[in-house]
Amino acid sequence: MNMETPFVYDRYVTGKNFIGRKKDCNILRNLLEGGENVVMYAPPKSGKDSVIQQTLFDMRVAGKNYLVGQVDLMNVRTLEDFLLKFGAAIIRPVSSTQTEYADLAGRFLEGTHFTFDPQRFAEEDEVVSITGEIVPEDIFRMFSLPGCIARDRNSRFIVVIGQFQNLMMSDRCREIFQELENVLRKNKKEEMPVSFILTGSRVNAMKYIFEEKKRFWKMVEMLPLQPVDDREIIDYIVKGFMMTGKVVERDLVLGACKLFRGNMWYLNHFISICDSMTKGYINEGILMEALSVILSIHEPKFIAMVDDLTDFQLSFLRAVLDGVTKFSSVEVISRYHLNSSANVRRVKDALKKKEILTFNENDEPVVLDPLFEYWVSRYYFNKKDE
Repeated sequence: MNMETPFVYDRYVTGKNFIGRKKDCNILRNLLEGGENVVMYAPPKSGKDSVIQQTLFDMRVAGKNYLVGQVDLMNVRTLEDFLLKFGAAIIRPVSSTQTEYADLAGRFLEGTHFTFDPQRFAEEDEVVSITGEIVPEDIFRMFSLPGCIARDRNSRFIVVIGQFQNLMMSDRCREIFQELENVLRKNKKEEMPVSFILTGSRVNAMKYIFEEKKRFWKMVEMLPLQPVDDREIIDYIVKGFMMTGKVVERDLVLGACKLFRGNMWYLNHFISICDSMTKGYINEGILMEALSVILSIHEPKFIAMVDDLTDFQLSFLRAVLDGVTKFSSVEVISRYHLNSSANVRRVKDALKKKEILTFNENDEPVVLDPLFEYWVSRYYFNKKDE
């Protein structure tokens, strides 16, 4: 990516590159300053990290005193891996030497199966090591660590756990959830200066945890991301092009907003491609060429997604793209060869587990990835514009 481009898509954004969602940031800030815990989930690259980082930035500017520990569970599958990563994410922001690591582990994790091991630190860069079989009390004490450090340092501790749904891959996920609930309950009762932000990109997996199973019920506040207003996006893109000496019609930008459903990651990538294609006027031809480029980048992933679908699942997806919302009627089952209403339920659940579809509060289907929706409609099912 050209480092001079105003259209950033390779990392989360703050400041001048952050647009819209001021309300989301204000709500998150108020929740954190009130000592609440927050859960956020949306498809990958929807802006969750940007909202969190912009909120933390705003709080710093306002002179708020807080510590931050961030844990990404993308590559975590076991309880042990999670606890080691969690412990390191909490201890590293408040210490920098082996002596300090050992002091914190010794004071706040004494009596657990966690310790600071100088040899493991030298060999594996482990800030916290495990000395025996993990028991529930160990998990509880590890989740209590941010609150202990916050009080010790007379500061607030904000803990961000990303890809939270991956904890379900652990065979001990129930223990993890139970002990985290116990700590959140204790923190609330004792007014501990700590807040957890739990985020996830697998929408249906997060819904399963927080809505279907109702884990952490009344212990966390849901913060759904609001759509970014099209006018703000258009102003941002038009001004960005002006910075590089280019001009684009607002109606063309509006079309891109609709196609990508306001997803700023896709839009920034798409517009940066347009930016690289000309030194002057951005016309419809350039936008269509840029669309072909971004589709070619993502097409292998999209092909893999449809190759993983059964005939029934493809038929159900075709029905969704045709605008069907009620799938168990005799007419729909017959037209799309869905076999039976029982099979419809199985297919629906499978597409949710594969994170291709989700269903809103009215049980209406939503394709999670806007570019995949365009590609599968136009290039797989060969649907024409209506």
